[in-house]
Amino acid sequence: MSEPKLGVSAEGIAKRYQHRIKGEVWAARDVDLAVQPGEFLTLLGPSGCGKTTLLRLIAGFEMPDTGRVLFGGRDVTTLPANQRDIGFVFQNYALFPHLTVFDNVAYGLRVRNKADAEIRRAVNDVLALVGLAGYEPQFSSQLSGGEQQRVALARAIVIQPGVLLFDEPLSNLDARLRVLMRHEIRSLQRRLGITTIYVTHDQEEAMAVSDRIVVMNQGRLVQVGSAEDLYLRPRSDFVARFIGRINSIDARVVAVDDAGVELMALGRRLRVPRPDMAVAEGQAVQLMIRPEALHATAADDAQAWPATVSSCSFLGEKIELHLDCAGQRLLLVRPGGAGAALPEGQALGVTADPASMLLLPAQDKPS
Repeated sequence: MSEPKLGVSAEGIAKRYQHRIKGEVWAARDVDLAVQPGEFLTLLGPSGCGKTTLLRLIAGFEMPDTGRVLFGGRDVTTLPANQRDIGFVFQNYALFPHLTVFDNVAYGLRVRNKADAEIRRAVNDVLALVGLAGYEPQFSSQLSGGEQQRVALARAIVIQPGVLLFDEPLSNLDARLRVLMRHEIRSLQRRLGITTIYVTHDQEEAMAVSDRIVVMNQGRLVQVGSAEDLYLRPRSDFVARFIGRINSIDARVVAVDDAGVELMALGRRLRVPRPDMAVAEGQAVQLMIRPEALHATAADDAQAWPATVSSCSFLGEKIELHLDCAGQRLLLVRPGGAGAALPEGQALGVTADPASMLLLPAQDKPS
């Protein structure tokens, strides 16, 4: 198969609906987005954030109130979906139950009036590509969920689209199969080089497959970046909490100089690197620390926060310790193994490398 690469742009896209109870609801609001040719970009956010609506606007299933959509610099805003050079994988797969696997995959080629020999060759090639060679005579009711997902993927890519779109394609699969399929999708996308836009509400899934992730909330793009950028350098409390898990500690600035910031947090003074945001003495801030950045030390460690284990969860490769520290709950994650678990009520000290800490404004903290 060829490797079509087509950039996608959304410029000033807006879409709003009138909800019977909520009133005016913005599904997309002043959205500017550029997807690079061959890129795997994921739209990530909670339910109702607008990610699926934005995908449907890009696909041509819905029209924006304002703004435009471009494929390879060409304005396709008013074109229907069947004229936009896309392959679309739906959440429920949308397979034709009365057609065989072969005929499901061949459908798009037949609509395009391809010759029978070309159809047969293309369908056989793509079924082999997704690991379903020999499944041609089967019907969807005879397939597992993972096999149906592969058929839907084969049907989307057999037409060799310039852009491949996914709407939560793994949500109907069990946890083990979701992990397997997300790696297969990513591997296939890399081999084919198709520009891909993927929608999910699963943070881990987004981090596993994406070149870049777009975090959305209330119809807006909150932050765009790689998984590493979003996890280690979130720009807001919303992103910090939505991408992975994080400890948010109330703190107050004690002193500021060119080299760093001194804080009072959980009854102890500590020094952290100077943040990007402006800070002043006496200012209330949030000290954000990822669970894996916390470390357990001896209970009498004078440099540590004193804490008590409130519960411990053994999860195989890791241990989750829920701690009570100066009246605040903290989560500490450490590698699993013999002796890693700690009993409820055990006293310990908690430390973290200041370089792993992040400061955010206190007003970003939800009530």
